[in-house]
Amino acid sequence: MNMPDDLDKSRTQLKKEATARQKIGEKLVLLSDDQLGRMSLPTRLLEAIQTVRAIKSHGARRRQMQYIGSLMRRVDAEPIEQARLAIEQGAHGQAKAFHRIEAWRDQLVDGDDEVLRDILDTFPDADRRRLGQLVRSARKEKEKNAPPKSARNLFRYLKMLAAGR
Repeated sequence: MNMPDDLDKSRTQLKKEATARQKIGEKLVLLSDDQLGRMSLPTRLLEAIQTVRAIKSHGARRRQMQYIGSLMRRVDAEPIEQARLAIEQGAHGQAKAFHRIEAWRDQLVDGDDEVLRDILDTFPDADRRRLGQLVRSARKEKEKNAPPKSARNLFRYLKMLAAGR
């Protein structure tokens, strides 16, 4: 299916573009059904992605991925890639926030009261008494080598603060 623009491109360039679209298709297979649903993909492409997930045989999976690549060559891949990147960046932002909250919790449990002041400055609506109690309980747990129930509660509270609830 040569387009007028394709006539000006070399075979090497056409192969590079086909390979790039194949790689986009491979990345789409890794997304969840919910994430794919937000992308408004063509029905045939979506069905091919769902089919490849059920295939266990290496050869059959490779052929299905090539089929996905051929379907990708027939659609405008730019909006699909932009939507995939947006989803990926959103997941990256969530992971970054999760790690920041974990670091706060660990620093609080380890006795860093400067972080406690920073958190209270950052979240003026925070319940100082509750936060202080959670920190004290988590520190006692750590001293006794007890299961980290209070540390988990502290994490949940910090997560709630960060979410703005």
